[in-house]
Amino acid sequence: MAKQVKQIKIPMRLCLATNQPFPKKEMFRIVRTPEGNVIVDLTGKANGRGAYLSKNKEAINIAKKKKMLDKKLEAAVPDSIYDELMELIK
Repeated sequence: MAKQVKQIKIPMRLCLATNQPFPKKEMFRIVRTPEGNVIVDLTGKANGRGAYLSKNKEAINIAKKKKMLDKKLEAAVPDSIYDELMELIK
């Protein structure tokens, strides 16, 4: 009898801007910390309310233009966060 290979489950997340599913590792996580600061969480483990954006310019621009992160995180997201995301893509 052949042994069954256990399939590894890849955690998927929806991009806030495009509503497309992507593997969690291929996305940015933006977090509003319990203190109310908004940060880019590169570890994926920071405490607080999180939102995911796919790692492409279109998604970041859509989220910025429509203030999607502000709504999702219920906090004012500074432009510096979007600038940081753009820098991380390069």
